Amino acid sequence: MLSPESATVVRATLPAVGGALEEITARFYDSMFAEQPELLDGLFNRGNQASGEQRRALAGSIAAFAQALLADPDARPDALLSRIAHKHAALGVTEDQYTIVHKYLFRAIAEVLGDAVTPEVAAAWDEVYWLMAGALIAREARLYQESQVDPRNPWRQWTVVERREETPDAVSFLLSPVDDAPVPQARAGQYVSVRVKMPDGVHQLRQYSLTGVPGDRLRRITVKRVASVADAPEGEVSNQLHRTVRAGDELALSAPFGDVVLDDADSPLLLVSAGIGCTPMVGMLEHLAATGATRPVTVLHADRSPADHALRADTCRLLDRLPEARAELWYEEDAAAQPGAHTGLMDLDGLDLPADADVYLCGSLPFMRTVRAQLLKAGIPAQRIRYEVFGPDLWLAHAEG
Repeated sequence: MLSPESATVVRATLPAVGGALEEITARFYDSMFAEQPELLDGLFNRGNQASGEQRRALAGSIAAFAQALLADPDARPDALLSRIAHKHAALGVTEDQYTIVHKYLFRAIAEVLGDAVTPEVAAAWDEVYWLMAGALIAREARLYQESQVDPRNPWRQWTVVERREETPDAVSFLLSPVDDAPVPQARAGQYVSVRVKMPDGVHQLRQYSLTGVPGDRLRRITVKRVASVADAPEGEVSNQLHRTVRAGDELALSAPFGDVVLDDADSPLLLVSAGIGCTPMVGMLEHLAATGATRPVTVLHADRSPADHALRADTCRLLDRLPEARAELWYEEDAAAQPGAHTGLMDLDGLDLPADADVYLCGSLPFMRTVRAQLLKAGIPAQRIRYEVFGPDLWLAHAEG
């Protein structure tokens, strides 16, 4: 894929470029939004920009892609590309936007690295960029075609049939399409983007797992209100949905996307989550119950308390419908309110976990890092552990090994 000449240059310059990538991406976003502010309306999330998560994720993905090309020039890092392509398809990213990104990214590289960016260096990194962009464009085109989505108009209106308060900070919305057109098929574990108009008139997007039965014309999403913490602002979309959306209102949704989906194997299944990370797991349990699955299922979930555990009643209901299912629950507070629950943080020591299990993992990054290490220690191979992140994926370059 990468020409030998460019590989030599990229290998020699990767430490310098990689070391400056956060500064490069910060300058890239600043200049791009200064000259094209419309990109913040319905494409880029302002909260992720303010926190710096978006630029760190971009820097990490570029570095990881370059490293993968150097390690094996004849192969593409499919896990990395698939994750990004699904996120992009859920946002309605179009091919022409890669040219816009290229313009501002390479301007930022030249500004940060100065004279070190010779024509040879620029050409080599240009090749890296377009190899990555070309692979993503092709994958995204395929995803749009499979979902019968026009990326220039990817949004569809859905009516809120029911609003259900799950916990003090989580609410579920049951949604039905406004029109009678066919509903794109969803797979268990996938998510949709929700496009919301904010009070200042700017549209913002956020992804939420589908927590209902895949394939039904009804969709259900469960939204946790993200509070402001220290210098981090509150979640714009989640709080707007909590404050303003009621039964009878309409929401704009994308088609379902996401590559962390339940397969049809009969191997044992581990669904591991913390907090609102339970949402894709409940979608998977709904599918298993609806299809009469008999595979062994173990749900491992950690939360602050039973009262804070979103979709707890649904989880218990679905486990009762599955003949080979069990749950282990951990609560930091009031564990006695849930019979059999453990007190404290999730601890897998002493649990009988099958080494041939397929593992799905969702929660905060610190939680997933800690639990993944415990799973590996328990003898579960890394390639059997799949994870989902909502927002920029700061773990992408590190979790696939």
